[in-house]
Amino acid sequence: MNIMKKIAVAVGIAACAVTATAQTYPDKPIKIVVPFPAGGGTDNVTRMISNAVNVKYGWTIVVENKPGAGGNLALETVAKSKPDGYTLVMAQTDNVVLNPLLYKKLNYDPVKDLEPLGMVAKGAQVLVVRADSPYKNLADVVAAAKAKSGQVTFATPGTGTVAHMVLQLWEGSSGVDFTHVPYKGVAQALPDLIGGQIDLYMGTVPTMQSHIEGGKVRALGVTSGQRSTVLKNVPTFAEAGVKGVELASVWGLMAPTGTPKPIVDKWNAVITELLTQADVRQKITDSGGEIVGGTAKQMGDAYAADRNRLAPLIQKK
Repeated sequence: MNIMKKIAVAVGIAACAVTATAQTYPDKPIKIVVPFPAGGGTDNVTRMISNAVNVKYGWTIVVENKPGAGGNLALETVAKSKPDGYTLVMAQTDNVVLNPLLYKKLNYDPVKDLEPLGMVAKGAQVLVVRADSPYKNLADVVAAAKAKSGQVTFATPGTGTVAHMVLQLWEGSSGVDFTHVPYKGVAQALPDLIGGQIDLYMGTVPTMQSHIEGGKVRALGVTSGQRSTVLKNVPTFAEAGVKGVELASVWGLMAPTGTPKPIVDKWNAVITELLTQADVRQKITDSGGEIVGGTAKQMGDAYAADRNRLAPLIQKK
């Protein structure tokens, strides 16, 4: 009985400690790691949410860009961090769903080592070319790729990203062969695209919107089921005759597995509240994104569903 009492007391003390921690959380700055360089869609979404959290709740958020290896460097860093709610990552479909399918060996498991806090937004992919490119539409690209097999260069934010997945699906559905050129993000790729070193680049609509509107690049197609609300004149791939490449990146915050549930619940409540604010919703939609939201479980289920859907396609490659 004495042993049982001691165990009960220990459990009670631990529970009280977790509750107390959650009640005082946060009492220091929170770091959110971004798997891509500054200036891209993931970075923009992260900074927008971070600023909104600071304004609404007064929390101090430090955004750290850690690009490389298709997002694996950032996710591994967070997965191996102390699960106390002070080191998070803005994950997305590219790294959480696709990397386990594309990389034979990872130093972390995004399913076992990271847990969802809540989804924020999603963004379709858009294919762009430089403003003076001879490619005026997707048909021109397909014709060139067939005539010059392997010579048309298709750049993406990295190996294992949704853009890379679209490339592979496009090659399979249209019988073409591109040369894949992976970058760490749009900041590195855009100068090469404008300078003519690469022919095509694919990134999310939120990432590319300002460059398209600024006339630096021309959009040829989006991978969503319907046309983007901010790129209404750009056809979908399906409309342009390219089938089977409908994909989007879903952004959401994740924490190291073992993060106290009260902190997980607290973050989900914060995200849910922010996504009801008109100014936050407007900023997301104006940037070409779509509001998602939902519970932490729904986020995990959504990534699992995408992983199951895409695994057979990747295994065929």
